Amino acid sequence: MRVLLISANTETINMVPLPLGLNCVAVAVRDAGHEVEMIDLMGNGDNRAVIEGAVKRLTPQVIGISVRNIDDQKMTDTKFLLDPVREAVSICRELSCAPIVLGGAGYSIFPAEVLGYLRADMGVRCEGEAVFPALLAAMEQGRDLATIPGLSLAGDEGEPRPAVPSPLDALPLPDPHLWHIPAGCEADLWIPFQTRRGCPMKCSYCSTPCLEGTAIRTRQLDDVVAGLSAHVAAGFSRFYFVDNIFNVPLPYAKKLCAAIDGAGLRVQWRCILYPGQIDEELVALMAKAGCVEVSLGFESGSPPVLRELNKKYSPSEVTAAAEMLARHGIRRMGFLLLGGPGETPATVMESLAFADTLRLDMLKLTTGIRIYPGTALEQTAVADGRIPPGSNLLFPTFYLAKGLEPWLSATLAEWMAERPWCVT
Repeated sequence: MRVLLISANTETINMVPLPLGLNCVAVAVRDAGHEVEMIDLMGNGDNRAVIEGAVKRLTPQVIGISVRNIDDQKMTDTKFLLDPVREAVSICRELSCAPIVLGGAGYSIFPAEVLGYLRADMGVRCEGEAVFPALLAAMEQGRDLATIPGLSLAGDEGEPRPAVPSPLDALPLPDPHLWHIPAGCEADLWIPFQTRRGCPMKCSYCSTPCLEGTAIRTRQLDDVVAGLSAHVAAGFSRFYFVDNIFNVPLPYAKKLCAAIDGAGLRVQWRCILYPGQIDEELVALMAKAGCVEVSLGFESGSPPVLRELNKKYSPSEVTAAAEMLARHGIRRMGFLLLGGPGETPATVMESLAFADTLRLDMLKLTTGIRIYPGTALEQTAVADGRIPPGSNLLFPTFYLAKGLEPWLSATLAEWMAERPWCVT
C-alpha cells in the first residue's frame, strides 16, 4: 500500500522536536513491504503546500497523522495545540479520499476524545510500529478492523482493546535519512533516541504508564550502538536520549555508557535522570561517553510534597546527584513543579531556597500541574472537589493547591528577576 505519514506538530516548546515515533513507524511500514513517505510540518510554514505536494507525489491509500502534544502544559495562557492538527486533517480530506489514521503520544492519552475532535477515521494507540503494519495488513486482506488490538474506529464507544507491549528489539530504530531538519535549527538540534520504554516510578501526575507501561523494556546494546553509528555516518553527532529515566535500571545505564564509549563514536548527548539511584561510577561513565547535559526533574525541595507526588528520593539525594554531575562537568537543568497537592507558601519557599543551594546551570519553574486521565492526581482532584468524576480532561485542566494565588505568581516573578538562569 501507499502510505503517507505526517508529523503535525509545529511547536518547539522547550527544544526543536523531531518525530521519533513517526520515524520508527515509517521504518516498520517500509519493512512490511509498503511504499511510505514521511513529511514533517515543523518549520515548513505553508502546511497546505507541503501536504498537497506529498499527496500528488504518492497518491496515498492511507494517511497517518501523528499527534505529539495536546497543549503546552502551561497553566497561564495555555496554548491548545489540536486546532492546527484539525486543520491538517481537513486539508487531507480535501486532497485525498484515503482513510486518516491518528497516532502519537497526545492521541494515545485521549484516544476517543482526540479521534472525535480531529474528525479522523481511526487511531492507533501507543506502539504504532506494531499496530500500524497490522492495520495495513488487515486492510489489504479485507479483514475486520475492529479485531485489531490498539485500534479505535470513529464512533466506537469505550477504550480500544489494548495491544500487548512489544519487546523493543522487535521494533525498528529510526532511519537517519528520514529526518527533516527545519531551516535555521541546525545549531539547536539534538536527535531523539530511545533505548528503553516503560517507567515503574508511578509519579502521581505522569502519563507515561498509560503510554509505555510500568515494566521497563530495554534494547540490546549492540542495536543501540548500531543505531547511533548509522546516525553518525549520516552526519549527526548530538543526541537526546528520551528514555523517561536514563539511570533506571542502573546496571543497564552503566553498560550503555561503556558501549557508547567503547564504540569510539565521539558523540555528545543529553538525558533525563531520576534524582535517586545515581552513583559516582555512573556519572563518570556518562561523562566519558559524551554526556554534556542532564535534565534533573527533582520537582520540589519539600519532603511532604515529594511524598504527595510519589517521588522516591529525598532532597539530600538530589543534592548529591547535582554535585556529582558538576564534578564531572555535566551541565544540569533542573525542574520545579509548584502547586501540587500539599503545597503551601511555606513549602514553595522551602523549594526555592533548596533550588538555590543546588547552583544549577538552568532551572525551569512550572506553576500548576496538568491533570491527565488515569493518574493518581486525577483521583486527588476528584476527591478534593476540583473536578467532577469522569471529566473530559482533553481541554487543559490544572491542579493548583488552594490559597496559592495570587501570592505564588507574584512571589515567583520577584524571585526569578534576580536569577537569570531561571525560566518558565
